[in-house]
Amino acid sequence: MLKLFFELLITFFKIGLFTIGGGYAMIPLIQQEIVDHGWMSFKETVDMIAISEMTPGPFAINSATFAGVKTGGITGAVFATAGVVLPSFIIVVLIAKYSARFMEKPVMQSALYGLRPAVIGLIGAAAFSIAMTSFFNVPVNNGTIPFAGIIRDIGSVIDFKAIFIFIVAIVASIKYKVHPILLIVLSGVLGIILYGI
Repeated sequence: MLKLFFELLITFFKIGLFTIGGGYAMIPLIQQEIVDHGWMSFKETVDMIAISEMTPGPFAINSATFAGVKTGGITGAVFATAGVVLPSFIIVVLIAKYSARFMEKPVMQSALYGLRPAVIGLIGAAAFSIAMTSFFNVPVNNGTIPFAGIIRDIGSVIDFKAIFIFIVAIVASIKYKVHPILLIVLSGVLGIILYGI
């Protein structure tokens, strides 16, 4: 069991260390690591993301805590959460100490400009994988979605209920400026009505 705890610590330390751009940018890495270790299925990681978004607090901490509890109980949650928080803590302390000396250097400015497109790409990849899993009733294996199956059986694989909820949320957000908390509640109620009844 101790081996599992240190594996959680190291895995989430790596996720925290190599994720530039915040919680959304870390979604593809979290999904890959959790599925590769066999801790959760790809579909379970999508559910974990939804739960992490709904609960108060930073996404990274919520998802690490969720994965840790599911994998190793409360102790697993402590190790996973510590792992994801440590890199940011160390980096922020170092930046606070040395930033004045390096931030104006052309190399540092160029590196920051180079990171921006990568962050957008990671967020886009996360949005795409979540959308594919949410909108299509297709088995997902290790994050791989068989596009041939989607094209061949397009009528039976599309989840029209999920697409309806998505459209309602988009319209309510953009046109009517509905508060995000109300959107979450509205989407949950629609999910209960459309999927539960």
